[in-house]
Amino acid sequence: MSPDITEPRPRTALGPGPQSSGRPKRVLAAEDNPVFQSMLRTMLTKWGYEAVMARDGVEAWQILQAPDSPRLAILDWMMPGMDGVEVCRRVRAADREPYIYILLLTARTESQDIVEGMDAGADDYLTKPFNAHELRVRLRAGSRILDLQEELLVAREALREQATHDSLTGLLNRASILQALQNELSRADRESQPVSLLMVDLDRFKNINDTHGHLAGDAVLREAARRMKSAIRRYDAIGRYGGEEFLILLPGCEGETARLQAERVRESLAASPFTSGADSVSVTCSIGASWRGRPGISDTDSLVRDADLALYCAKDRGRNRVEMAAAQPPAAGDADLPSLALAVDRH
Repeated sequence: MSPDITEPRPRTALGPGPQSSGRPKRVLAAEDNPVFQSMLRTMLTKWGYEAVMARDGVEAWQILQAPDSPRLAILDWMMPGMDGVEVCRRVRAADREPYIYILLLTARTESQDIVEGMDAGADDYLTKPFNAHELRVRLRAGSRILDLQEELLVAREALREQATHDSLTGLLNRASILQALQNELSRADRESQPVSLLMVDLDRFKNINDTHGHLAGDAVLREAARRMKSAIRRYDAIGRYGGEEFLILLPGCEGETARLQAERVRESLAASPFTSGADSVSVTCSIGASWRGRPGISDTDSLVRDADLALYCAKDRGRNRVEMAAAQPPAAGDADLPSLALAVDRH
């Protein structure tokens, strides 16, 4: 046994080795002494970890920069090229996620040395010589902390998803699609690039709810969202604007290009009936399209209003069609009049 490691006294078994997504958790062990490095590798493997070895601090830092780097790290303080404390500082300065739990090994026992290591970003430390069992339980404690942190990340992502996405369709919600539109308009203004907006409304959706029930209506909304998302390009954005209305953001499109994209969306719904249980439902949509650069289109509100007026024309001219915005949009005050009629006859 290495003089830096003492044999553990017999103790109660600690249970099965640590697992991460069905595979052993990976631990980086950075140690320049070949004998001690071999001992660490043997212990980690025996305890159920996958050992990733580094011969010095430079190699350890290179490994920890990788996206799939180990999340547990054992760093010897004194190493050639770059010591363990400097590796700690660099890892913490990178402020990366997921978090890397660092255990520092040192022969230094003065309190100021320990403070220096912890201030550099180490989460725990062991002074040499150390008991192998103590290293094992400290690694397990670090592993539990990482598991909790991963659970928090998953919960945070779930909350973010709830805050930005529509719970029924999984699409961006109203606030998020409007924010995406505002961001895209700002980018398009800076780069003098076109951008178009489609406003989509499912035709006679109220009849579907009245005839087949609201559960069937919800199923239609989900399937419509799926089909439309499949019909657009991967860098387009789609969101539920409200009820059976949707907004689709088309970067790099205007005029005829936007119309062709809108036709793809319309055809994705009209091409085949929707099924809900034993029922088969024919679903069509009407689409209004507008784009940046048209007269009077200067911001999010004016672009949405312009697409809404084009949608009104599509409804008024028979539904299941695409209408492009008129050559000259009405003034903001006049735009409210057809919107009142649209509110009555949109379905």
